[in-house]
Amino acid sequence: MSKYGVVELPGLDPETVGPCCPPIAAGELSVPDAKRMAAMFKALSDPVRLRLFSKVASHPGGEACVCDILDVGVSQPTVSHHLKKLREAGLLTSERRGTWVYYRVAPSVVAAMSAMLDLRPAVSSS
Repeated sequence: MSKYGVVELPGLDPETVGPCCPPIAAGELSVPDAKRMAAMFKALSDPVRLRLFSKVASHPGGEACVCDILDVGVSQPTVSHHLKKLREAGLLTSERRGTWVYYRVAPSVVAAMSAMLDLRPAVSSS
């Protein structure tokens, strides 16, 4: 039996980062929405972070242990730094299990980013 419990690591709450913005073609973004979305896109603008995000998203079971994330061209401390930045931007969630940290993509946040980039005109319900 492990003496370590499961502890959720701090980061942005996906519910507070989640769906914030209407599609970009629906109207001008508010300043707070633009700042929130810019932070997420900025986190993904680094090639190493984008690869890490892809590795986590495509990992079997939908989550990846930091110990499984190898071969991205940077050292393990740098991997941890980039994963932290992705978590702080609300793109990943994390959970400590024993000595390892497991990462998952925050689906509501990714859905919000995708919806915001939808260029189809809004359909009127009248």
